[in-house]
Amino acid sequence: MKKLMLVLAAALSVGAAQAQDTLKKMKDSAAVTMGVRESSGALSYTLGDGKYVGFHVEVCQRILADVQKQLGLPKLDIRYQPVTSQNRIPLVQNGTVDIECGSTTNNAARQKDVAFAPTTYVEEVRIAVKANSGINSIAQLAGKKVATTTGTTSVQHLRKHERGANVSFEEVFGKDHADSFLLLESGRADAFVMDGQILAGLISKSKNPADFKIVGEVLSVEPIAIMIRKDDAAFKKAVDASVTGMAKSGELTKLYEKWFMQPIPPANTKVGLPLSEATKAAWSNPNDKPMEEYAKK
Repeated sequence: MKKLMLVLAAALSVGAAQAQDTLKKMKDSAAVTMGVRESSGALSYTLGDGKYVGFHVEVCQRILADVQKQLGLPKLDIRYQPVTSQNRIPLVQNGTVDIECGSTTNNAARQKDVAFAPTTYVEEVRIAVKANSGINSIAQLAGKKVATTTGTTSVQHLRKHERGANVSFEEVFGKDHADSFLLLESGRADAFVMDGQILAGLISKSKNPADFKIVGEVLSVEPIAIMIRKDDAAFKKAVDASVTGMAKSGELTKLYEKWFMQPIPPANTKVGLPLSEATKAAWSNPNDKPMEEYAKK
């Protein structure tokens, strides 16, 4: 029995080591799987027919091009795997997804399970409402229905906020960000709490953008980053070097301008969210600090 347990332990150890050696996996298969979101604002979204675009999608494409060059591969097949807020971490952990390029907050709890590249976007969690709702603050959410996306942390921030601590509201859930926005759009929710850029992007692509507004206090400041498997030092080093290079060269600034300040498909509307000072600061000093480090400031 003891011998059997040792054999099983060794097999599990080998399997884990192979799963964590992403560079070897890429070199052997000439392929990589990128986790993408279907409606994460301008960071990552679908145009349909298996085509995914956005700021983080393009950042990851640049990262993978750098890794391909490092590995000396003449060709690298990028496979796109849609992920959700609920399954993104498990799919990275189990090796289904090699690099997740959506809108994931880097926090201390998640760092126990996965690793993050240097911060590429610093988000502010905000509240979107109908423009004619009369809602302009957290206090006015009392007795209202507040939408959020299953598997995200946004409403937790609303409850923890000093002005939201004693506000009683009903939570309603969308399966993804587009579904959550539909709850607001259709009147099944009075507010939608989510990352500001996601709210701005969904509003810009709605039938009547003027029907919505982003209001109230900033609920949380969160570093958003590319997510990879934990304990894969070689791959993290390659990813970190690529992100740092893009930050220093101004490439991240160009990509941000393209996706947030210029018309983007499919409707050729602008998100119109200027680069924040917090994001500029993250790029000037590339790091993978979790959200908790930001809260200390």
